[in-house]
Amino acid sequence: MTLTVKELAQRCNAKVLVGNESLKIVSAADIMSAAENQVTVLSSKKYTKFLKETKASACFISSQFSTDDAPNDLVLLLCDDPEISFLQAVNVLHPTPKLTKSISKQAAIAENVSLGNDIHLGAFSSIEEYSSIGDGTEIFASVSIGRHVTIGKNCRLYPNVVIYDNTQIGNNVTIHSGTIIAADGFGYKYRNNEHVKVPHVGNVKIADNVEIGANSCIDRGALGASIIGAGTKIDNLVQLGHNINVGRNVIICGQVGISGSCTLGDGVVLAGGSALADHVTIGRQTVVMARTGVASDVEACQTVFGSPAKDKKVAWRELAALSKLPELFKRFKNLQNRLKKIEDK
Repeated sequence: MTLTVKELAQRCNAKVLVGNESLKIVSAADIMSAAENQVTVLSSKKYTKFLKETKASACFISSQFSTDDAPNDLVLLLCDDPEISFLQAVNVLHPTPKLTKSISKQAAIAENVSLGNDIHLGAFSSIEEYSSIGDGTEIFASVSIGRHVTIGKNCRLYPNVVIYDNTQIGNNVTIHSGTIIAADGFGYKYRNNEHVKVPHVGNVKIADNVEIGANSCIDRGALGASIIGAGTKIDNLVQLGHNINVGRNVIICGQVGISGSCTLGDGVVLAGGSALADHVTIGRQTVVMARTGVASDVEACQTVFGSPAKDKKVAWRELAALSKLPELFKRFKNLQNRLKKIEDK
């Protein structure tokens, strides 16, 4: 899509600070690679050095940044939050291609299935008995939906998603390719030299506005539900165990593993590669840093790091001390040698 600078500013909560309002903008790019007729953004002081050399035609900027180094022909778009305005510009200039919705003749739809208005169902997808799909939902090719599944309005399920029986999915939920919802949890009891499987007869409940990345797994509850709260965003390659209770607006980054029966408060952030032992509770607004191993409860509004997890400042001091061990050991050996010489005399 092509817009004038003035039109773009109006759509992105910005105003033209300086420059040609009628200049055409065709796409968006980062400040280092932007070219003519593209819009970019200056959102951090570490990128100010690129402002002087940028080839972009327009740039979102806030009042906290100096514009002294800006090229003379660069249109400056003043806004309160340059990052958000830029994201709005990306959406406007690069709209998602509109899907021609249809129900494929190669889709398999069982009896007693309820289909809403304006839905899309791709080839080789299947919907089992007593399931319902809300208005405007898009289900791409080779998606498998089990029995008694409820999917709300305006959801999007990409190819090869699998939804097991009894799953409940809210509105505006996006699930990317290869993800499996409500498989059995990993639960066994060791008896008589063998592992006896714990039956899982619960389900998964996913609230509104959740997005789940590719190749992630959310296990069903053993008896009750595994719950994902509204607004939560889950990255690719994430494992969530049975009976979990994830709060609202939680961020779970790639390669995170959460064991069964864990609880995450609202606004928790689990950085990449972190792991939680079973029955752990993480308080609201807590940040678990990358590759951290959490084996016990963490209070609200903390930032923890390390394995086992501890306050990040304590963990960093310990790492700093650990880095000094080789030198301390060398000094200790020297002192030992000096002491031995003294004793020998």
